[in-house]
Amino acid sequence: MTVSRSVELAGHIIDSGMLQSCFGVIMDLGGSFEVEEFDIGRSKTQESYARLVVSADTDDDLQTIIHELHQNGATPTDPRDATVEPAPADHVVPPGFYSTTNHPTDIKIEGDWLSVEQIEMDCAVVVERNGNGQPAHAQAKVLNAIEEDDLVVTGERGIRVRPPERPRERSGAFGFMQGGVSSERPSESTIEKIAEAITQTKAEDGSILAVCGPALIHSGAREDLARLVREGYIDMLSAGNGFAVHDIERDLYGTSLGMNTETLDHPRRGHKHHIYALSEVIRAGSIENAVEDDLITSGVMYECVANDVPFVLAGSIRDDGPLPDTITDTIEAQNAIREQAHEADMVLMLSTLLHSVAVGNCLPSTTRVVCVDINPATVTQLLDRGSAQAVGMVTDIGTFVPMLADTILDSQ
Repeated sequence: MTVSRSVELAGHIIDSGMLQSCFGVIMDLGGSFEVEEFDIGRSKTQESYARLVVSADTDDDLQTIIHELHQNGATPTDPRDATVEPAPADHVVPPGFYSTTNHPTDIKIEGDWLSVEQIEMDCAVVVERNGNGQPAHAQAKVLNAIEEDDLVVTGERGIRVRPPERPRERSGAFGFMQGGVSSERPSESTIEKIAEAITQTKAEDGSILAVCGPALIHSGAREDLARLVREGYIDMLSAGNGFAVHDIERDLYGTSLGMNTETLDHPRRGHKHHIYALSEVIRAGSIENAVEDDLITSGVMYECVANDVPFVLAGSIRDDGPLPDTITDTIEAQNAIREQAHEADMVLMLSTLLHSVAVGNCLPSTTRVVCVDINPATVTQLLDRGSAQAVGMVTDIGTFVPMLADTILDSQ
């Protein structure tokens, strides 16, 4: 004897791969299905619809299948209200709480669907009520932000996940995104498309976040990234202590990690330059103070201060110093990164795995992402975290950033 339940999918479910993914989930988990209804969209703007009856040997097996289908955008045909339970204490969620994906998500409460605000992966969903006791909105919250008596969604009933669909039109500024990772793709043409996407994002009043690693400074791309900041193409910066130290060292001593990035020479005592740079900024009290005192007169951090571009420097256990601006409290740093990620419309991940992972964890799957690294494993790992609009390039960051800056700024 088997148990079954009806689910449905709607949208561009064929060319996006959603329907195929759901078929694969059912069969891989030992279930079976029958297609009750299948209406195929016959134009680029027309959506498709499918209703399936999913069967399994036991209730537990069926629930496992439904859970996986839910992650792929299938929803029960008879959605009931989501269940909510109060959090028993600060930072404590009820057993069986719903853990979010990074896809757009809706929660059904008292017959109405509420869009979950600030969606990101691996969070709880909290429903907040207005002064009249009516559901006002739903919000994704990390576990350390949960407060006692927060109404936390549990189980998977009354939850609708909407995975972004692959764009049917692959032309235009964003049509190339979802292109995957390739070191064989012509760099110049890809950079031109990325430049076009950045320009269009800015034309639409979008915000661009750059996530940068120290290799960007060490490879000689510092001045070109500074140009992009100065000309208004970078709205926020996320990095670590090392990136800022190398950038400031380059300004004060002409070196990065003790090496002259133009001549590739190692000046005598150059290995001490990063410590000297740290001490000068610590003496000034902050990067902003060092800029105002004319101690720092060029570079990425200088342009951020001079052009009111906010930056987050998240610290780590291996940091020297650190700089006064570096956030050493992990939770505080996460919250600062999360605020930037939620504001960003496009993210450039430039030669840093750890900071890019931190930002990527906070991004909804609809945010456009460009990831560039010389290591193909880094690019693959970052893009596999779930952005539906992403492109990766395996190339030297010291080549990519200057070409990108020239392409954007020469077209002005």
